[in-house]
Amino acid sequence: MTKWRTLLLATAGLNLSFLIWFSFAPFMGAISDDFGLSMGAVGILVSAAMWMAPAGRVVTGWLSDRWGATTVFGIVLVYVGIFSIASAFVSSYWLFFLLRLIVGTAGITFVVGIQHVAQWFDESQVGTAEGIYAGIGNAGAGVGALALPFLFGANWRAAFIWTGALSVVLGIVYYVVGEDAATQAAAEEAAEGATLRSLAHVGTRYGVVALSFAYFMSFGLVLAMNGWLPTYFDIGFDSSVALAGAFAAVFGITTGVLRPLGGYISDVLMRRERDILPVFRGRYREQWTFVCLCSVVVLLCVMTVAGQTGNVVLVVAVTALLGTACGWAGGAIFAQVPDMFPNRTGAAAGAVGGIGTVGGIGYPLVYSAMADVQTTYSGYTVDVHTGYIIVAATMLPILLANAWVFRPEIAARANVDGFSLFGTEEPVSAANPADD
Repeated sequence: MTKWRTLLLATAGLNLSFLIWFSFAPFMGAISDDFGLSMGAVGILVSAAMWMAPAGRVVTGWLSDRWGATTVFGIVLVYVGIFSIASAFVSSYWLFFLLRLIVGTAGITFVVGIQHVAQWFDESQVGTAEGIYAGIGNAGAGVGALALPFLFGANWRAAFIWTGALSVVLGIVYYVVGEDAATQAAAEEAAEGATLRSLAHVGTRYGVVALSFAYFMSFGLVLAMNGWLPTYFDIGFDSSVALAGAFAAVFGITTGVLRPLGGYISDVLMRRERDILPVFRGRYREQWTFVCLCSVVVLLCVMTVAGQTGNVVLVVAVTALLGTACGWAGGAIFAQVPDMFPNRTGAAAGAVGGIGTVGGIGYPLVYSAMADVQTTYSGYTVDVHTGYIIVAATMLPILLANAWVFRPEIAARANVDGFSLFGTEEPVSAANPADD
């Protein structure tokens, strides 16, 4: 059936995109040695992989509604592959840096696939389908951390060439094989609604704003951890490149593999109309999202405590739990997005996904700053493990903001009411996509 082929194609595209996006992470030691980078420069390079994603996701989400997902996904995969190959041949660090900025836009494909999958699955399945897509797709970062050092050793240049070539091939296949929507009418409706005013309207609704910050703290953390963990296990526990990559892969794989469960649980709670919290009664998806977000904050604090024990096995176990919480949170959030804006999923996903990546820019800077500090203050040791609890503290205002929006009286109109002058436009109800 076409919808399952679409899900498979989108998932394969996202998996490869994430693998390429974070293909530098397992080779960071070798890249650092080749270019003579300080720890601060390493943190900037990790952060820079996300610089282009926020605005890029907003634009490509909107373009997916307007041009169709197959065209946009195909174009991105092809140019990312070309620039990945080019980055393997440069000797200047600054040219390498600029090329990897462009390669870092591989992450914008996420919102394209969200729109594409939403065009083929109805509201009773969309959370599960999006969870499968995003979960297995996001696992590409963990697969890369595990597989690339095994396949290429420390030869990062060869890794960039081969993964880039694969991206070009898949981009062509996506464009040729993919179909934009279940019906031509659905594709045309999405295109007609993709105006700049509509983009502004969607991006300023309370629900999108709340979920954007929720994704900032959950998926932004995923991006930060995917880029940072190999370095963390290297310097925090004196691990080899391959072993550090294997430890880091635990996070990426659990985040990806278990993300579908986050979307599935959201679907089940919605279908069964089951409350799991004494607050936000009747808002079943919101309750599950809030539980997941709280779990992320708690486990970040546990990560700091576990790291300071010096027990690497314990830290890897907590890393797996944190990856699970992040995956469930991402699945829960993107079960809500297409349900909230069925005809403008690209625009909504672009806003949520774009802002979400900003966490991947800021959090690595916190981690690298703490890695440069080795001191004791009032009996507390500040070191490479401290960054996690600091990041957790910054997430508390986001939890409060989501709690405000998730209140039943606010949540019921969170896709209509919002900020700015664009608050009068009512979203159009979508017919269920055809199930062929």
